[in-house]
Amino acid sequence: MGEASVNKVLVGCGWTLLALPALVQAQVQMSPAQRDAWTAAQEKKAEQAMRTADTAAADAVGAADAPAASASGRWMPDLGKLLATGGVIQVEGAGGGGLTPWALITGYGTRDSYGANAHYTYLKTQDYTLRSYGVAVGILDRVELSAAKQEFYGSLAPLNNLKITQDIFGLKIKLAGDAVYDQDRWLPQIAAGAMFKRNNGIGGLGAVTSVKQLGAASDTGIDYYLSATKILLDQSLLLNATVRLTKANQMGLLGFGGDKGDRYQAMGEFSAAYLINRKLALGAEYRMKPNNLAADNEKDYYDAFLAWFPSKNLSVTLAYVVLGDITVYNPTRQRGTYLSLQAGF
Repeated sequence: MGEASVNKVLVGCGWTLLALPALVQAQVQMSPAQRDAWTAAQEKKAEQAMRTADTAAADAVGAADAPAASASGRWMPDLGKLLATGGVIQVEGAGGGGLTPWALITGYGTRDSYGANAHYTYLKTQDYTLRSYGVAVGILDRVELSAAKQEFYGSLAPLNNLKITQDIFGLKIKLAGDAVYDQDRWLPQIAAGAMFKRNNGIGGLGAVTSVKQLGAASDTGIDYYLSATKILLDQSLLLNATVRLTKANQMGLLGFGGDKGDRYQAMGEFSAAYLINRKLALGAEYRMKPNNLAADNEKDYYDAFLAWFPSKNLSVTLAYVVLGDITVYNPTRQRGTYLSLQAGF
């Protein structure tokens, strides 16, 4: 209760004390029926005063709790983006398609919220297996942070015991445009990103324990990319183009740079997807690759994929992939299947 309210109560009590003798004299002069009516009126006034005090107290408590409730709501993810517009997670951990990053920020958080997900990807060709898993976070629909681990295994002699692992940390920043809300403009959503990669060495090949022994110039490297993504809602179509500056051999699984070249090269990557309905997308991707190693006649990647979005918390991607030759020790064009599961918000 404030100081002004206390003063009013004290003044009221003072006037009541001063008027008390007159009230007692009036009570004496009243008939029994008048005294009963007067008593009932005073009780009614008291009840009204108590209700008014209770309402004021409840309002005060609500006002005190409101900032805390507002702050709590501010930290809850809003899942405000349209279904499928967060994309899936590509094989290096960034939000996009299966093989290439898109300008979309992962997750379903709007510019006032955030989103996050975890993924597991399994890629199997006739001679090799690639596993990738990790997490990604989208902040304010503006910044994306990701961390992924790749594990690459051989299954055919002389590489049947081969194992290579790689750590990848990603950063993506939305620069301009909005793939969904800019339907009245041709400007796509544009984002710039970087992937920091560290090759952890080679296992299962005896004395060969480092990618440098295969001719790579380094076992660490950074890919830089610029992506432009446009969603045409009326046509149920998504289009993406990415330019990547890279030295990576087989995404970095065979190191960076090599005996045939050790400089950054600009590689184009392209994606198109058709939304069959709100929960199902059919598409294709093409990714150009450098050729830095004499031991690896590297070829471009491409795939055809089907992505299913049963809810904003889960997506499943199935694809047919072609990865070209992996090494000269097993010069076979690698074809296979790609399955990726993603869960988040």
